[in-house]
Amino acid sequence: MSILTIGRVAAAAGVNVETIRYYQRRGLLKEPAKPLGGYRNYPTEMVKRIRFIKRAQALGFTLEDVGGLLQLNNTDPCAKTRDLAAQKMASIEQKLFQLQTIRNALAKLVHQCDKRLKSSPCPIIQILELDADSGWAANGSKKRQNPKQQTVLAASPGIASLRLPQKRKISG
Repeated sequence: MSILTIGRVAAAAGVNVETIRYYQRRGLLKEPAKPLGGYRNYPTEMVKRIRFIKRAQALGFTLEDVGGLLQLNNTDPCAKTRDLAAQKMASIEQKLFQLQTIRNALAKLVHQCDKRLKSSPCPIIQILELDADSGWAANGSKKRQNPKQQTVLAASPGIASLRLPQKRKISG
């Protein structure tokens, strides 16, 4: 077993020394004891653990999730890890749905800008300027009886109705 300094561990794992210290404060990495007048000695396994953390983050897991994954390492991990991954997928699907809805709304506004006359106000600016004084919610949506059907209605008749993203409950 080879022993490394924190700088060498950081370089081998492709992270900054401060990242290692942060992971130590979060309880994801153990901080080795510091010998009198010397440097802390880190085992080479630390590099593997840091890479595990970074790969999990790249898949969308939070550091809290990673802490849970690291604890599952020795106790029937597959079923619990699968459940965490399925929850992460559901969260990503919800975000994708919301982003697609926002994209569609922006596309409609851009189309309205393309169609507008030079002397007419900009439809995007009109939507952004709407406020509670005119009966609009802070997010630009008109409050309606059915909250699932929030729609942005423009002040001028030429602007198309736009759907705002709604949080969907995904069972699982």
